[in-house]
Amino acid sequence: RGMRVAVVGAGVSGLAATKCCLDEGLEPTCFEQSQDIGGVWRYTEEIEAGRPSLYPSVISNTSKEMSAFSDFPFPEDFPVFLPNALLLDYLRRYAERFSLQEHIKLGTTVVSIRQHPDFATTGQWNVVTETGGKQTSEVFDAVLVCSGNFSEPSLPLHSFPGIGRFRGQYFHSRQYKHPDVFRGKRVLVVGMGNSGVDIAVEASRVAAKVTISTTRGAWLLSRVFEHGYPWDMVLNTRLRSLIKTNLPGPLAWWLLNYKLNQRFNHENYGLQPEGRCRVREPVLNDDLPSYILTGRITIRPGVKEFRDSSVLFHNCPEEEPIDIVVFCTGYTVSFPFLEESVVRVENNHASLYKYVFPTHLQKPTLAVIGLIKPLGSILPVAEMQARWVSRVFKGRGANVSPPESQNAAQTGHILFGLTFDEVLKIEWLLYMDTLASFIGAKPSVLGLLCTDPWLALTIFFGPCSSYQYRLRGPGRWQGARQAILTQWDRVLKPTRTRVPAGSSSSFPSLLAVVGFLLLLAAVVFGF
Repeated sequence: RGMRVAVVGAGVSGLAATKCCLDEGLEPTCFEQSQDIGGVWRYTEEIEAGRPSLYPSVISNTSKEMSAFSDFPFPEDFPVFLPNALLLDYLRRYAERFSLQEHIKLGTTVVSIRQHPDFATTGQWNVVTETGGKQTSEVFDAVLVCSGNFSEPSLPLHSFPGIGRFRGQYFHSRQYKHPDVFRGKRVLVVGMGNSGVDIAVEASRVAAKVTISTTRGAWLLSRVFEHGYPWDMVLNTRLRSLIKTNLPGPLAWWLLNYKLNQRFNHENYGLQPEGRCRVREPVLNDDLPSYILTGRITIRPGVKEFRDSSVLFHNCPEEEPIDIVVFCTGYTVSFPFLEESVVRVENNHASLYKYVFPTHLQKPTLAVIGLIKPLGSILPVAEMQARWVSRVFKGRGANVSPPESQNAAQTGHILFGLTFDEVLKIEWLLYMDTLASFIGAKPSVLGLLCTDPWLALTIFFGPCSSYQYRLRGPGRWQGARQAILTQWDRVLKPTRTRVPAGSSSSFPSLLAVVGFLLLLAAVVFGF
């Protein structure tokens, strides 16, 4: 019989994991506790325990070309940034296209995953699941944990003195669905992640007043970036990555500062992030600067204490009256079905080799997929992790020799500081390249320069879309080259709706000229 793999969860990561297992000839069974696939992208009006909760207005932060699974581009008529219903539609098409449905057991909760008594030799796991009140225990050869980290809200009320005496209403952003609750109210949003800013912007259209309290500030990016192109297609390129990783730290920091302050000066808007040691994950929002400028939203420092019907901020003498507080304080990482010893989570850090494999298991037969916050889309990252892991499970995988000694694990922590509230310092592209090189799927720009120069230039200067990782190696896809060369057409198709779409944007042709010169320079200076 084939190798049996248990996949926990049928969201983005679980679907990718199931598909990659099938690609490698493994036998996946995907357990999903709710009645449908889609994970965080499936909107429900009611809030279900243990499931992510979405508000109806959520739109993807990453563009469709940069969010696609590497062998399944989005339909060309889909908008460039996707409302949650369309992203769910894409996931359904993916499941259908690769016949994943028959491997998914809906309405099935994973209760516990424990090492089999002879784990040291077989690497097997005992998996207990529950369906309709009835428990079943099965043995699996390997386990893929794809349960995500948006189910368990983190609400550290003890960090907010006086919240006990506050007479207004307060709730975690997970409870938020519609802005009507804010009508005519004075609203305080605590925390400045993507949800916090989204909710503040929505609230400010109906509320009497909206204040965002942020201790650390944040960089703000707009989906509509330079020349109206999507932010991630401009920023996530091999050229930029090469420049960024080879510049000395202070210079890279100065460049980042300069770049992100071009649209507006963050300091003047009260947003400048504190301290340069950690580059926080930028927040994506198209409205905030103009809402600050028109007085709809005010930015304040961290909360010092709550009073009966008001709040005091650090370094602000006067108190501010408020009626309702939304805590956008993120989520706690937890794996209730695993023993603590398998994945150690301490103050929201998990000790995982390359964010995937627990560092101390005798056999690498359990992996965590999608537990990473890249500055870029999670879809291609989860898929790449699953491609690597399914090959490791099969015994073909290169390189899973996790650092054994405590010392090595420490350096791992510094390199891959797994903090979920601060951006993983890991650069999206470098991480993708690392995993791709483990399985032999990393594209060779120099190799292509001789055989297919146009493709090489597009890969180096254009956006690093995931199709690049299907040009070679296991899981090669015939359509990859075509998908790369037509990516801008799919971006322009849904917006060029008044005039017939001409040739692909002038962006690539300009690139070609500049590109060729720069690439020559790169080759000369030892690329």
